[in-house]
Amino acid sequence: MLIGQYEHTIDVKKRLALPAKFRGELGAKIIVTRGLEGCLAVYTEKEWTIVSEKLATLTMTQAEARSYTRMILAGAMEVSLDKLGRILIPDYLKEYAGLKKSVVICGLSNRLEVWDSEKWDIYKKEAEKGVDEMVSKLGGLGI
Repeated sequence: MLIGQYEHTIDVKKRLALPAKFRGELGAKIIVTRGLEGCLAVYTEKEWTIVSEKLATLTMTQAEARSYTRMILAGAMEVSLDKLGRILIPDYLKEYAGLKKSVVICGLSNRLEVWDSEKWDIYKKEAEKGVDEMVSKLGGLGI
């Protein structure tokens, strides 16, 4: 299971070492794409198949569905882990997420998210302020 939070750095060659804990679960090839709230989402090939199949069921007559599908699918890139568990993040994705040198990698069960460290701190502090309200709203969903 992909869980936990890890701090890493992007090296001068734009490579990011993924936490050793995740490498076995991820496999040799992974999919990196635009995530929500300005981060990157990282999927295994198996999980990516599930996500892309769900996106294919969205109706193309709704502008929001078209835009979301374009953002996720057109932004996706298949990347391979090197022998040291590093991936090369394409410039357009690095720019989208505002990734500088220091990043946070979050395991979220079925995917990873890669955040610029400063953006993660801001997001986390805001989310923590509203956690009680979130729990109340999600309670109706059985969480």
